[in-house]
This record gives sequence, structure tokens and C-alpha cells, in this order.
Amino acid sequence: MTYDSDSATVLDDPIITERLEVALRLVSEAVAEDTERAVNRDTTKCAKIMIMDDEPLNIKIVQKYLQRHGYMRFVTTSDATQAMEMFRTERPDIALLDIMMPEVSGIEILQQIRADRQISRIPVVILTAVGDASIKQKALELGATDFLTKPVDPSELVLRVGNALVVKSHYDHLANYSVRLERQVRARTAELMASRRGLVQALARAAEYRDNETANHIVRVGRYVGLIAHELQMPREIAELLEEASLLHDVGKIGIADAILLKPGRLTKDEHEIMQQHCAFGRRIIQHSIEGNREPYGTRSQLELVEPSNAFAWLTPVAAMIAQTHHEHWDGGGYPLGLRGEQIPIEGRITAVADVFDALSSKRPYKEPYAFDQCIEMLERGRGTHFDPQVLDAFLRRTDQIMQIQIDLAGVDRRGVSDRCAAAERLEPQRVAQALH
Repeated sequence: MTYDSDSATVLDDPIITERLEVALRLVSEAVAEDTERAVNRDTTKCAKIMIMDDEPLNIKIVQKYLQRHGYMRFVTTSDATQAMEMFRTERPDIALLDIMMPEVSGIEILQQIRADRQISRIPVVILTAVGDASIKQKALELGATDFLTKPVDPSELVLRVGNALVVKSHYDHLANYSVRLERQVRARTAELMASRRGLVQALARAAEYRDNETANHIVRVGRYVGLIAHELQMPREIAELLEEASLLHDVGKIGIADAILLKPGRLTKDEHEIMQQHCAFGRRIIQHSIEGNREPYGTRSQLELVEPSNAFAWLTPVAAMIAQTHHEHWDGGGYPLGLRGEQIPIEGRITAVADVFDALSSKRPYKEPYAFDQCIEMLERGRGTHFDPQVLDAFLRRTDQIMQIQIDLAGVDRRGVSDRCAAAERLEPQRVAQALH
């Protein structure tokens, strides 16, 4: 399994998992070596040190001790009321904080530091002449990094400051490395997703060429499916997933013989039964890349299992469901399972409307394209019988965009003839049924 940086979820696609695991393992093995090389005491000498004490003399003494050991960047104040503003503007790498100060105590300042997410991880070393154990306990509870007792021992001061800075440097380095690693994983995931999209589109086009349909049929169907999903108020990630997955709705036609698939006349009963097998063929073709723990096909929408933030990991399960169910009818008269109503997964119901509309409005070997108004009329006839009424309504509310997609993606058949070049002719009823196969 591997980590998806965008969604903080686990991707279950085996190809993506394997490749990202290799990348993550190689990067992780480099972390220890890279961190050890990047962080040591010498590299902390450029740290910005903030010293707060109400006695200026104490500040000068501590600063002098640290300067002798190579520390050169200091921010100091004897006014405790300025402490928080200086913390936020200066962003020191470490703070040396006196406990007993007038107006605002060191304990109060420490509490404010730890409550501010932007500066809460700055190490704070407490300087105190107070031997009260309860004060030390309170400071530790609030997140004090270390303690130094006044008068400060120079050797102890340098060692404790150095230790705290090394720990902070390690933390900062790993935090920055995590950001870089997250970017690398995100980029690698995007590359793999793009590669997978390309394979899906190639397989879909292979099926389309096999069927001798217009070059942009699958793209148009995908666009229509995406529009319907958006109109149904589905999350953007789910709508994009459906648009991609629907490209494979007819991939099973690869398994249908030419004599049937390309027949210009009406299919016989036996031929029609063979043609119906393309749904099962499509499911099997896609299913090879899916683990065996998926919900049984034809019984439950795969979208019920999808997290929008990790939607694309479910491309193949959703595509398989679409291939299996996009010829089911709302009234139970479809195939191959004879599902009815909401037994039909929503992805199949959406693709059914999109696919039938494009079949009616496109030129095929056995027909010329219908005019737009005729296509809409035929879809309306299927309301409540062939199509889910809510899905059909969602499609009809987007007719302006549907017409624009037709214009933008007017295809050309394999003979080079535009599927929009001929006037639509009204076909006899038995030919209309074939157009929907």
C-alpha cells in the first residue's frame, strides 16, 4: 500500500501501489543519510537566538558566552511586554527566557508561545534563579525545552543551547523533507494517473474503431456523462471519475463478430442476443485489473464506496460497472441482468442517457443522424421506461452545453464522412431500436 498525499488515503490500485512504494522506499532510505549530513552543531551556529531578561546585564553575560562559541545572531529585550510581538516578527530559532520578570512573567510568555501555532515549536530554555519545584513543573507542563540555573555556567549554557538547536534543526529538516517528499509523491502520482488515463483512452478508442463509429463518440459520451453528474450535484471529483470511466462503456464490443457488429441491416433475434453479450465482455476485460473484494456487479453502485478525494483510484471498478449496466432499463426491460429502478447503479443510469442520445444524434452504418429536437423527443418517450426520470431531467437541463459539445466534437467516420453532414431522416420504428444497441 502507498500514501496519497492529496487525500491522506490509501490507493488500492496495484500498479500505482507498487511503483509508489518503490519511490517512497528509495526516498525514505535517503532520509537518514541526508539528515545526518545536513544537521550538526556547526550548522546551528547561524541560528537566531532570542534572550529575554529584565536585567540587561544578564542578557549581556549570556550573549557574550554564546558569542565566544561562534553564535552571532541575537535578538534581545528586557521588556517582557514586547516578547510576543518580537517572537512573531523575528521568528528566532531558540529563546532563552527568564522566569521572574515584572508585568509579564516568563511562565505567561511560555504559555502564549505554546498556544500560537506559528511559533509553538520554537525551543524555549528557561533561565531562573528560583528553586521552586512547582514552577519548574509548571514550565515543563507548558512545554519548556530545558532549564538553566542562574548564575549561568558558560559550559552548560553552550551545551544545552547547542543540544536544543540540533534537535530543532533535525525537526526542521525532516519537516522540510516531508514537504519535498509530498510534492514528489504528488507529482509521481499525477504522472501515473496521466499514464493510466492514456491507456484507458487507447483501449476505448480501440473498441470504437472496432465498431466503426465516429471518431469522437466515446469523448462525447464522456462529456455528456460529466454534465449529468454535475447537474445531479455530484462532487467534482466524482463527475470527473464518471466522465473518464464512461469512455470504456462499449469496450466489450471488441468481442463481437464483425458480421454482427458492422451489419447495416436489422439484427436477427439470435444476433441481438449475441450483441447483448458485449456488456459481460466489457466487464470481464476491465475486471482483470480489479481485486476480488469488490461488491458483486449489478447489485451495488461502486460510487457508494468512493471517497471524492481519492476518486480516481476507483476508475476501473466504476468503468466495469458502467460496461455491465449501461443497457439496463428503468422498467426492468433492459439487459443483461434485467435490473429495474434504483437496482441499476447510478453510473449505469447516467451513461444510458448519454449513450442513447449520442447513438441517435450520430451517423451510423445503418442510419443518418437524427435532428436534435427528434433526439430529445425520443429520449422523452423513454422517460420512466428506458431512463431514470431524474437523470433524464438533469440531461435536459443542460441542452445548451450538449449542443455545444456536438459542435465541438463533431466526428468523422472511418470513411472520412462527417456525422453532421447529412440531414436527419426519420427511420422506421424497427430501425430506431437498433440505434440504441
